[in-house]
Amino acid sequence: MSIQEAPPPAEFAVDKSYLYKFQRFSAWSGFLVMAVQGGCFFMLSKVQPPLDPQSTADQVKEWMIDNRAGILWTTVICSFVIPLEYFFVVTTSWQMRRIERGWGVLTMNQVLMGVVAPIGFFYPMFILSAAAYRVEERSPEILQLMTDIFYFSYVGFAFIFCLQCVCLGWATLIDKRTEPVFPRWFAYVNFMLAIVLAPGAFIYLFKDGPLAWNGLFAFWLPCLAYAVWKISTPLLLLKAVDSEEKEAAENQLPVLV
Repeated sequence: MSIQEAPPPAEFAVDKSYLYKFQRFSAWSGFLVMAVQGGCFFMLSKVQPPLDPQSTADQVKEWMIDNRAGILWTTVICSFVIPLEYFFVVTTSWQMRRIERGWGVLTMNQVLMGVVAPIGFFYPMFILSAAAYRVEERSPEILQLMTDIFYFSYVGFAFIFCLQCVCLGWATLIDKRTEPVFPRWFAYVNFMLAIVLAPGAFIYLFKDGPLAWNGLFAFWLPCLAYAVWKISTPLLLLKAVDSEEKEAAENQLPVLV
């Protein structure tokens, strides 16, 4: 015979409305991270559009001297904002959990890869900031090396999210409920993003052309596809939270734990 735990005393009960408020905040945090990170990378540090991989060491040093303050301030600003990505990741995983009715394989993969996501922004900027910190004292060749590591880490690192997109798309397709958590077309958005991100794995082989780190297939198409995904996903999360709240109210369901 199973033993059921007694419900917690009323004074310790959680107001479930806060759970939905937290999720909505988390969805909006996805917009915030994209806006701040994009603004910092394109306008402040100017690491996007990427440098030409064929830039000489002297050209790289000159570029870094011109952008030193922007690079360092980008790292400072992102240190405060990018951790909000974890809220976005957790809420996405929570909604996937509704589909799998628990912590299934797809949901757990989403969680684990989501933990890695902010590192893809942080770690490369730490490297570039280390180069810019004493830029006047560094040799051009050292600065060129550290810039290479930055772009290898930043552009090439995106490939790891291919599997994350596949898991989210797959979860969307297997959702058989009358009102699915995510619309079916969202699965194909994720699959398309996974395909578009894949060429990033080839930037280590090319210094020019569409597969170089500043190329059409390795940077521009993934950048555009990521923007579409990062706009559509929070909007769909907000709708998913609404449907979860409505479902719980209609069926008097407890929040999953």
